[in-house]
Amino acid sequence: MRSIWNGAISFGLVSIPVKLVNATENHSIHFRQIHLADGGRIRYRKVCELDEEEVSGGEIGKAYEDADGTMIPITDEDLAQLPLPTAKTIEIVAFVPADEIDPLQMDAAYYLSANGVPAAKPYTLLREALKRSNKVAVAKYALRGRERLGMLRVVDDVIAMHGLLWPDEIRAPEGVAPDSDVTVRDAELDLADALMDTLGEVDIDSLHDDYREAVEELIAAKASGEEVQPSESKDGGGGKVIDLIAALESSVRAAKKSRGEGEGEEAAEGEGDMADVHPIKKTTSGRAAKKTAQQKSTPQKSAPKTTGTKKSTASTAKKATQKKTASKSTSSASSASSTSSASSASSSKGSSSAKKQTSSGSRSTTKKKTASPRRRASA
Repeated sequence: MRSIWNGAISFGLVSIPVKLVNATENHSIHFRQIHLADGGRIRYRKVCELDEEEVSGGEIGKAYEDADGTMIPITDEDLAQLPLPTAKTIEIVAFVPADEIDPLQMDAAYYLSANGVPAAKPYTLLREALKRSNKVAVAKYALRGRERLGMLRVVDDVIAMHGLLWPDEIRAPEGVAPDSDVTVRDAELDLADALMDTLGEVDIDSLHDDYREAVEELIAAKASGEEVQPSESKDGGGGKVIDLIAALESSVRAAKKSRGEGEGEEAAEGEGDMADVHPIKKTTSGRAAKKTAQQKSTPQKSAPKTTGTKKSTASTAKKATQKKTASKSTSSASSASSTSSASSASSSKGSSSAKKQTSSGSRSTTKKKTASPRRRASA
């Protein structure tokens, strides 16, 4: 990697020669401006406002514009004569815990490489000291004509330096927070925690720029003369959130589904959701309806009531006698006269037996004080 700055780290009385190398690179796709009519490229030319003539880079200098519009020329020699101790030095001023550095101050990142064999020993010393202390070094350095603030930390076996913004370059977040007071319920916080747990951690190396890949595919397709088909846009849910609880629950389910986790739980939750819907009951038809009607119309047998009267007992005995007589009459092969006499005889016998059964049942289920008058008379 090509170095962009050569200097030294000033660590007390220890000087460590280093080279500064860019730790990041920009993969954004850059476009050129063209003339739509003929496709010609549009270029910017540096023209002097006074004589309206184009000037070259060697004829261009620096100047500071005063409040009244006056231009004050500043040359490179003027800047070189300034007392800038950090012009070629990364001067460490303090060692602080890493959490004391506000991430808002983070700017560009660089790698510091030991410049030469003699620099290996002090470089390793500073690296190991940073590792053991679990702290970062705050330093000042000069780059591209201005003094900057930096933070040194260890990445693997390399000392990395992050450019920091000066504290007065961080704007206060005034007027950014919601104006009205918003109350968050515990249930919403619980669902938010569940969503955070479901999303969990991620391997940063697995993340990539989907938009840049889509642009590259578009450029390749147009370069080969292929017809570009518009891609289906996914619904990002940009509408108003009506129910925050429902949105959080849906987010948790979607996160589990995307990670392939909790499929059984999703099915169980889905069944529970269906039960909560209360669907309309299906009407029975045909034989099922007929069977249901018969079951409703047919009375169920129950134990004899203790408060029953002689009239209900007699009607029950009569019905039992009729059923018994009908069964005997259908099974008999004798003549009609004998059948009628037998049925009358069996009817009288059935009624007397039914009365005996009824009276015995009533004696067993009723209390002594409600005994029938016939029993008292016989006694």
